[in-house]
Amino acid sequence: MSQQDLFEDIRPYRDNEVREILIHLTNDPEFHDTLAKWVAAKVHSTAPGLSRWAVKQFLRFYFRGVTTVDQFQSKLEKPLGKVINSSSAGLSVSGLDQLDPNKPYLFVSNHRDIVMDPAMVNWTLYQNGFQTVRIAIGDNLLSKPFASHLMRLNKSFIVKRSVKGMREKLKAAKQLSQYIHHCVVEENANVWIAQREGRAKDGYDSTNPAVIGMFSLSKPKDREYASYINELNIVPVTISYERNPCDVQQAKEMYTKASQGSYKKRANEDLRSIARGITGDKGRIHVAFGEVLQGDFENDADVAKAIDQQIHANYHLFETNEWAAKTVAGEVLDASENMTKALAEAVSILNDDIKPFLLKQYANAVQMKQQQPPL
Repeated sequence: MSQQDLFEDIRPYRDNEVREILIHLTNDPEFHDTLAKWVAAKVHSTAPGLSRWAVKQFLRFYFRGVTTVDQFQSKLEKPLGKVINSSSAGLSVSGLDQLDPNKPYLFVSNHRDIVMDPAMVNWTLYQNGFQTVRIAIGDNLLSKPFASHLMRLNKSFIVKRSVKGMREKLKAAKQLSQYIHHCVVEENANVWIAQREGRAKDGYDSTNPAVIGMFSLSKPKDREYASYINELNIVPVTISYERNPCDVQQAKEMYTKASQGSYKKRANEDLRSIARGITGDKGRIHVAFGEVLQGDFENDADVAKAIDQQIHANYHLFETNEWAAKTVAGEVLDASENMTKALAEAVSILNDDIKPFLLKQYANAVQMKQQQPPL
């Protein structure tokens, strides 16, 4: 089997597929309906047919002449810039000046938001002359065909989380490992992947050693472990949001798990979280790029620990974090900044049983910086 065939079902779309996929999207009624509800909710509620027609015409106009992935991503730059400006108080970046735009990297990032995490990394790379990343995304987020098309047009590749059985899981993990290695080492392409499956809903970032184990699944038996890992040019990335637009929902979810033992997501809950994460007020955002991991690593836990050390050290604390940490410790404080006032108000109206879960989401960042375990 050729490498092209090996990655066929998980790879991003290629340039020669872009036009056909865009035609399909511009004729997809479900995509029109979803987009209309998002960007023009009032119009859609009173004239759904008209709003869907308007969305279709806009898509045809906006993506006319787009025939490559780079052109598609260029079309996303302006809307993403508007989203950043409208939903944040500014984006700052550090560490990128220590990296070489001509070298490929495997960016291993903390995970707070489904879409905005890789979007923030991509935005900062694009604005500073680096190639954009190929994004690892779980198939659980691709329940709608239009979502899959959009993600794969945007250089996303699929992580098969829904496969059943140990043999199939191992097969999928090895395919993913081979693809990531192929991207970085053979195609000189940047890759983004979260440090763990699922967002850090408790606000404490930790790398799952199983993710690192997946990286090395494709290692030949005669290769040294450290050499193979170092070859991937792993760069830890820390994304810090002053406010998480999904924080209240996540606090309720964590409370339900703690009190009932489990939590069952509602239909399309992830898609609603994506929309809230994109449009919700995030306050200030900081993206910190760490140093390339190079070391005599003996196992997956060693690599995970090295990634965590950088992610924790580079986390940017905001007043929301400091206020929450002191509130958890029993101090009574006035919230002085706007985002902290908004957080304090959100805490005040919650059920007393849920309040600690919201506070800990922010206080745990302080725990990380102090090299302390999560609350």
